[in-house]
Amino acid sequence: MFGKSKASPAGPQTALDAGLRAAKPALIAVIVFSCVVNLLMLAGPLYMMQVYDRVLASRNLTTLLFLTLILAFCYGVIAVMELVRSQVLIRAGVQFDRAVNGDLFRSVQRLSLKKPGAAPVQGLRDLDSVREFFSGAGFLAFLDFPWVPIYIIAAFLINPWFGVFVLIAAIITFVLAALNEYATRDRLNQAQMSSISASNYATTTFRNSEVLHAMGMVEALRTRWGKQHESVLAWQAAASSRAGLLIALAKFHRMLTQSLVLGLGALLVLQREISPGMMIAASIIIGRALQPVEIAIGNWKGFTNMRNSFARVQSMLLELGTKQDKIDLPEPKGHLTLENVTVFPPGRQTAVLRQVSVNIPAGSAVAVIGSSAAGKSSLARAMTGIWPAASGAVRLDGSKLEHWDAEDLGRHMGYLPQDVELFSGTIAENISRFAQAEDQEIIDAALLAGVHEMIQKLPEGYNTQIGDGGQALSGGQRQRIGLARALFRLPAVIVLDEPNANLDTAGEQALVDAFQELKTRGRTVVVVTHKMNILSSVDYVLVLKDGQIQNAGPRDEVLSKLMGPKVVASPEQPRPRAPGAAAL
Repeated sequence: MFGKSKASPAGPQTALDAGLRAAKPALIAVIVFSCVVNLLMLAGPLYMMQVYDRVLASRNLTTLLFLTLILAFCYGVIAVMELVRSQVLIRAGVQFDRAVNGDLFRSVQRLSLKKPGAAPVQGLRDLDSVREFFSGAGFLAFLDFPWVPIYIIAAFLINPWFGVFVLIAAIITFVLAALNEYATRDRLNQAQMSSISASNYATTTFRNSEVLHAMGMVEALRTRWGKQHESVLAWQAAASSRAGLLIALAKFHRMLTQSLVLGLGALLVLQREISPGMMIAASIIIGRALQPVEIAIGNWKGFTNMRNSFARVQSMLLELGTKQDKIDLPEPKGHLTLENVTVFPPGRQTAVLRQVSVNIPAGSAVAVIGSSAAGKSSLARAMTGIWPAASGAVRLDGSKLEHWDAEDLGRHMGYLPQDVELFSGTIAENISRFAQAEDQEIIDAALLAGVHEMIQKLPEGYNTQIGDGGQALSGGQRQRIGLARALFRLPAVIVLDEPNANLDTAGEQALVDAFQELKTRGRTVVVVTHKMNILSSVDYVLVLKDGQIQNAGPRDEVLSKLMGPKVVASPEQPRPRAPGAAAL
């Protein structure tokens, strides 16, 4: 029902499979309730038979009273069972979602790194589609399907002609449903994919609404979105056009069936083959037999969307694999090494780093410099594990980054990207990385980043809500709070990509002070920069060109080669050269 899974019973099991297993007891209970409901539905036809054939003939009011009470009791039980199975399905849907959403959220995050343009957040919407169908009326109709043959048999027992009639009517209904599925499936799939693409394009576009307004780009980008949206309309119109005739035929068939069953019953009554009560009972039974089919046809689009959503989520989970539990490694000291590392950006075939080898001793401060597109930011991403090495290895205290649990590694890493992204919440929550933290830990990080006084001047201090992406803050404020986040709990390795790009003089001085403090506390710091005031605080300099190391070594030695012997040396003596090829 949920679409074919690529995982065989003996193959890899995903969170979706685990979610279905978690919901299995509830589904079994719902099937039992459905059996009771459908069995008691036969009370209505039996009641009509007794009323028409016994009560009207005998004029016995006592019999009518007791038959009515029995029917009311049966209908009361049906109502309770309907409510119970509906509630059980809702809870099963919640249980299913809880079993899946954690792994799915992590998979979405991993896929967003692996395929930045893939809009993987659609996977979260797909999970909602599966859960909503799972908990809705459409799924209940599918649970009633197995009872269609039972009602057909009941119609045969009343009279074989009724059985033949309902069997032919059911077959025609199934054929119309199958034709509708065949005629519209591909077009609806294309419409759904086009809709997802257009929605993602609009979301990306409106993230830059200020640029659209300021530079008069609204109409141009609206036109581009409009072309994608027209594709959605075209596919939906094509599907609806094909389905229109079949829907009209299905409606004609349903109305004609409802009338013909009474006509057939009247004919059999006149021929004295059945009683009037049996005619009414047969009409009710045939209507009940066709009801699940009609409801299923009405919910077929929702079923198709659910099936496609299930397949997309399953495909994503299978592609990325299940998160493996990894051994807890010791607290790192910050010794960072790159061994012949080659890196390809996600979705590209050209390497941005080629055979890079670097040995950074624990507690060192290293500056990475070079011209634009030299690979500096790519190196920062490789050092933090954001972009995995296609070949070679990045190691922290001798262990490959892949050997670390991602969450544990993140606690030992501080990272400040060029484009600082803050998240909806308070400043305190952003600095603490949304983890449970003591107030003093948050304040210590802010003090180290030199941002405590700036935060205190905001309307609500550390409790100031900054909005999605830090919209309530200036670029410089975002960068300084991002620096505090990178320094939170003093991670062993801190990688800063152009940390002073948006800073004023006070902010740059605070950054230099933070550098000195980090060196005092023995933290490994790697900074991508062009600013001389930052270079004066580092021990080593690494020069990149075209994705390869052009020069590396103690700061004064490298800068003298680049800028001449008049470069002023640091008051501190450079550290001894670290061992290793092209080492610092």
